[in-house]
Amino acid sequence: MEKPCTLLVHFDKGSPSMANEIKADLEGSDVAAKVDAMKRAIMLLLNGETLPHLFITVVRYVLPSEDHTIQKLLLLYLEIVDKRDAASGKVLPEMILICQNLRNNLQHPNEYIRGVTLRFLCRLNEPELLEPLVPSILANLDHRHHFIRRHALSAISAIYRLPHGDQLLPDAPEVVERALAGEQDASARRNAFLMLCACAQERAVAYLLTNAERVAEWPDLLQMAAVDLIRKVCRSPNRADKGRYIKVIISLLSAPNSAVVYESAGALVSLSSAPTAVRAAANTYCQLLSSQSDNNVKLIVLDRLHELRASHRDVMVDVVMDVLRALSSPNVDVRRKVLDLVLDLLTPRNVEEVVMYLKKEVVKTQAGDLEKGGEYRQMLVQAIHSCAVEFPEVAGSVVHLLMDFLGDTNVAAAVDVVLFVREIIETNPKLRVSMIQRLIDTFYQIRASRVCSCALWILGEYSLSLSEVESAISTIKQCLGDLPFYTVSEEGESTDASKPAQPVVNSVTVSSRRPVVLADGTYATQSAATETAISSPAVAPGSLSSTQNLRSLILSGDFFLAAVVACTLTKLVLRLEEVQPSKAEANKASTGALLIMVSILQLGQSSYLPHPIDNDSYDRIVLCVRLLCNTGDDVRKVWLQSCRQSFTKMLTEKQFRETEEMKAKAQISHAQPDDLIDFYHLKSRRGMSQLELEDAVQDDLKAATGEFTKDADDANRLNRILQLTGFSDPVYAEAYVTVHHYDIVLDVTVINRTKETLQNLCLELATMGDLKLVDRPQNYTLAPESSKQIRANIKVSSTETGVIFGNIVYETSNVMERSVVVLNDIHIDIMDYISPATCADVAFRNMWAEFEWENKVAVNTVIQDEKEFLDHIIKSTNMKCLTPPSALDGECGFIAANLYAKSVFGEDALVNISVEKQADGKLSGYIRIRSKTQGIALSLGDKITLKQKGGSS
Repeated sequence: MEKPCTLLVHFDKGSPSMANEIKADLEGSDVAAKVDAMKRAIMLLLNGETLPHLFITVVRYVLPSEDHTIQKLLLLYLEIVDKRDAASGKVLPEMILICQNLRNNLQHPNEYIRGVTLRFLCRLNEPELLEPLVPSILANLDHRHHFIRRHALSAISAIYRLPHGDQLLPDAPEVVERALAGEQDASARRNAFLMLCACAQERAVAYLLTNAERVAEWPDLLQMAAVDLIRKVCRSPNRADKGRYIKVIISLLSAPNSAVVYESAGALVSLSSAPTAVRAAANTYCQLLSSQSDNNVKLIVLDRLHELRASHRDVMVDVVMDVLRALSSPNVDVRRKVLDLVLDLLTPRNVEEVVMYLKKEVVKTQAGDLEKGGEYRQMLVQAIHSCAVEFPEVAGSVVHLLMDFLGDTNVAAAVDVVLFVREIIETNPKLRVSMIQRLIDTFYQIRASRVCSCALWILGEYSLSLSEVESAISTIKQCLGDLPFYTVSEEGESTDASKPAQPVVNSVTVSSRRPVVLADGTYATQSAATETAISSPAVAPGSLSSTQNLRSLILSGDFFLAAVVACTLTKLVLRLEEVQPSKAEANKASTGALLIMVSILQLGQSSYLPHPIDNDSYDRIVLCVRLLCNTGDDVRKVWLQSCRQSFTKMLTEKQFRETEEMKAKAQISHAQPDDLIDFYHLKSRRGMSQLELEDAVQDDLKAATGEFTKDADDANRLNRILQLTGFSDPVYAEAYVTVHHYDIVLDVTVINRTKETLQNLCLELATMGDLKLVDRPQNYTLAPESSKQIRANIKVSSTETGVIFGNIVYETSNVMERSVVVLNDIHIDIMDYISPATCADVAFRNMWAEFEWENKVAVNTVIQDEKEFLDHIIKSTNMKCLTPPSALDGECGFIAANLYAKSVFGEDALVNISVEKQADGKLSGYIRIRSKTQGIALSLGDKITLKQKGGSS
């Protein structure tokens, strides 16, 4: 990302003494001194100095020089020096002195002198100076060297495009066409063809169609010009030769130059919507995706494939495996885009093949030598998860492989796996038995607390048979180890709580002693020892230390996990009472579970851990103890049925929400009642190729469904016009602002409302924020009561509210001083750069914890309904509410919701709204905004502050 440079470059302004030094050096005979003097003169002119008396010295002492460097600097000097009188606007008389020198240069025996002079003439805009040079320019078209012919064609094109250029070169198109027919140099042919495209398009089209069979043999420079011409021509209503143009484009898809192939594929899609043409373009993009090594090129090609998917999904389905091969790229961004594209192209026909390919990629990540292998594995797991949710029949082929990664060192990937298992075990009843057994077998490998919590919930909910319940209880007990978790002895000796008979391999014993008062009033020393099992690569998986993962996590102070263990044991014991015919076995299991819960409570209330058990976990475990001691039928139903029913309802709402989002994305277009529809089927098909027939069918369908209607009407366009000056100002200006992704285009209309000619009129703009002007301001001459269109390009580098301000400066013949008209400020809205987006709850929480910039905005609004306020903020900020509607239902007096949006630069914007209704009916609370960069957090906060007060901007 570009940042403003803080280095101040010092340059001395011109002074009479400096001008005299330059003049003395130019008059001398030292070539090096002349070169240095010319450079200093050019720098002074570029910095705004005039040096009016230097021109005659340059004509006398620099023009006759034969040195190539001096001649090149001379042309640069002539390019930037003022050639017209500021008062009258006419060419200065002394400028005629350089015409003879330019004519001599155009006839110079040295090719370099001729070439740079012709290149200089491309930047000369004075017809009075160009007119005597036209014969010499035309004579250079027949020169033997291609360097001169190339620049001669460029000079002719530049002269002909001047306001009165057709009077200087009336037969320029015919001359250039003849030169193009006999030219062999690639650059010269390109220059000639571009001249015809700009000035005589019908001649360029005739040349292209005449040589249509040989376009594939043209040099790549000329092929690019041909593609641009075809795009320009096919925008016109005349479609007579569209089939011939498409044939030319298709022939260029096999060109050796990658740039030509890329442009040809884009042109083909814009010209034709026939399935054959779209398929050819998609295959071309896939070839570029696999052949190009530059990651930026891959990302651009993937963007084009995403655009094809949006409008031609049926055709893109056939190339999904070709797209998947791009996963071989080590770049994470490329892989992410590939997976996003593939997931949008899944069908019942290709889902098995896609899942098998993703399964192989998951196996490759186990090698450990991949760059960012954990992150890549997480993306693959999420992709397989999406495939299995949309097509449940493929879940059985991958779920057991993914369950091997429950103990992954990458916690995020392991969490994705266990969430995938939780959803699949609910939506695929046939896989439940095998998945539960697999989960029991691999449970000891889990090392992350979050993964353990979710896995325990799965065991508690879906262990239904007697063997499954008993295996689940046994596995949990094994992972907890022997009880109690710590021991206390009055003799001051440390006792191993986990295995008294022998020391535990890979264990850490922490001892503490303190004096206590006994019942008889005497003092004694109390000693306690706690042992924490630590897994080690040297220990076998079946050993005690590697299986006690729950014990390690609980002894580290994770009492939330301990509460989950208690709840899971409670569910398992309650279910065991239903499926176990022997009541004694059920009572035995209940007693064991109660012992574990009491040991956890004892550990939590002891003083040997840094932090005691929290109240929520304590209350939860006590509730489980009471339930096992006295269980009623209603409570049993809540614990064994209601929890799973709530989870099923959550999945149903999630699927419904995703379906509604897909429907909202679908474009609904309507045709007007009086729109014209051309039925090409009723025309003669003689001489039409299969591609042309398909294209006619697609055009009929588009016309019938209204796809040709304009996206934006004139009213929306008028809303983007901003008035920059007042109606009483001598110069009226208004701007039409077009915001693209990475730049802003200002189309400024300037109107001279006076009866005088405005000279050196200049639109001077400046920016504030992460905005940067691309073009330097130019001077214009504006006739009385005439107008001028001025375009200014501004580059945007980040999502931040910016301001564009400036003024219009001009001169008149009556007033010698320059007049200034100050313009109104143009505020660039952040809403133009962010769009609603979705992300998983886990990803939202991770970003919320990671992002360092937070802007906290207090709620201050006249709206009294919390849901109405939430809808108002969503509409004002152009963000997506991630909180499901079911969580927002009901009247409880408060509301909490998460909003998410993504900028065109890939930045994430997170918003959390917490609002409560007070007793007086007013809303209070806070809106917190978090982002990775400061600009988007501040700009979005300002927008929310303004909008919640009822602002209109």
